[in-house]
Amino acid sequence: MGAPCYDRDMPNSMSSEGDVATTTAWFVYVLRCKDGTLYTGIATDVERRLAEHRGPGGRGAKYLRGRQPLELVMSRSVGAREIALRVEHRIKRLARAEKEALLRDEAAVERMVADVAELTHGVQ
Repeated sequence: MGAPCYDRDMPNSMSSEGDVATTTAWFVYVLRCKDGTLYTGIATDVERRLAEHRGPGGRGAKYLRGRQPLELVMSRSVGAREIALRVEHRIKRLARAEKEALLRDEAAVERMVADVAELTHGVQ
């Protein structure tokens, strides 16, 4: 698994007074590489990020170079960046068989996101 991929072009979501000016929805996504490995990342625009991974220019994750073609096997909106980072970390810690099971069980993904959101911000 590669390092987290952060959305480099995310607009500043804080105003000069420190109030939240905009809310940016973050996604956790999983890609299957041609060698069968799974890559987990986060982004605000998954299609754009996938194009970066697939394209030239060095904006994609180093781990994915030479592992094309890439197949998007899961994408889930999770809300805040902090939640996305924590869900990404949990998925990356899973064994391959557990990741495959998670990809087959959408309810398990929902439970993981809800658990992380509750731990991060209290019950939402």
